Amino acid sequence: MPEKSPHQRIVITGVGLTAPNANGLPEFRQALLTGKTGIASLEMRYFGTAPAGLCHFDTGKYQKRRDVRNGTRAGSISIYCVGECLEDGGLEWEKVDTSRVGVFLGITEHGNVETENEIHEISQYEYDTSFWSHHHNPRTVANSPAGEVTLRFGIQGPHYTVGAACAAGNLGLVQGAQQLLLEEVDYALAGGVSESPRTFGIFAAFQSQNALASHPDPAKASRPFDQDRNGIVISEGGAVFLLERLDHALQRKAKIYGELLGWCCNSDATDAVLPNQERQAQCIQKALDRAGLTPQQVSLVSTHATGTPAGDVKECQALRQVFGENCPETCFNNTKSFIGHCMGAAAALELAGNLPAFQDNWVHPTIHVDHLDPQCALPNLVLNEPRKQKETKVILNNSFGMMGINCVTIVAKYTPDSP
Repeated sequence: MPEKSPHQRIVITGVGLTAPNANGLPEFRQALLTGKTGIASLEMRYFGTAPAGLCHFDTGKYQKRRDVRNGTRAGSISIYCVGECLEDGGLEWEKVDTSRVGVFLGITEHGNVETENEIHEISQYEYDTSFWSHHHNPRTVANSPAGEVTLRFGIQGPHYTVGAACAAGNLGLVQGAQQLLLEEVDYALAGGVSESPRTFGIFAAFQSQNALASHPDPAKASRPFDQDRNGIVISEGGAVFLLERLDHALQRKAKIYGELLGWCCNSDATDAVLPNQERQAQCIQKALDRAGLTPQQVSLVSTHATGTPAGDVKECQALRQVFGENCPETCFNNTKSFIGHCMGAAAALELAGNLPAFQDNWVHPTIHVDHLDPQCALPNLVLNEPRKQKETKVILNNSFGMMGINCVTIVAKYTPDSP
């Protein structure tokens, strides 16, 4: 594989996040290593109760109350994550040419929360649409969360949301990298966000598919790979990465979390809901090929597994197809067991939670696995307790979504002479 110049290498220099169990990467990492979950029982109008993951961050840190009220929940999550990311990245914001900054946020769905709330409001007035909010249109346009970020921070470069179902967090990262390689921007704020638990419709839909998790203890409802798993725990959250070209990062002496080595996005083209393990395996292999890596060089695979009976098995089949039994140093883990399924934010949060392994070499576990499903028994699947590696060098991050969209990203520990 030809050696890349520093101008062609994309690195992560900042992270901002909110998850159901933590705010900020240090707190999130600690929660993942100590088994702290963020799932509780949530009461919803029309639907009832279900396990869910809600974030608890200070909306007033970067927004006025008026802007929170007039904007969207996804927008508030995005603004908080971007604010934290910029602070973590050490940018002197007043000196940044904001026309060279882009915002690329993956999202599963958007506008359902606000639309449901507005319909509920006018139902109090016999559905008189004169009471319909004049904020509805800007709230529900597809680019709204990313657009709210540009308005708050005065960003004048390109912005858009990437609708890619549960693969969106990874694809947001890919879009940011591609814009940097095209030299459209010098900084890319990229990742994924989700507001999903704020809408009863998604709970009702998963319930009708027999894919909504349940458990007497809601904190244990999200249990990928367990024999008794019974579905998805719906959660909200967000993670945004500051991406830049390596030469640019070195010039400003930025700290570097990792280097984005490769990625792939493809489509199953077989079913709207049921995954296709052959296409997933192809996506993983093509990402490895792009990165110039063999499966044996991967230290850690962050699985997508959502806790559905079929989905977890299909992914494990795809992973066996690529990794086989000849990768003794490769560990596998899962983050949804802690925070549920954060939909469009899932892949971004899962990557963020694993990034510190490049420094501490700990692999956080998959928790709540009391009886491992034999069909999910991957070699070196880290269960219930963290595991120390000799050195964590490469993380492969899986994400697969409805309509058969797959996206895999590969991030490596940064060293000056890495490929």
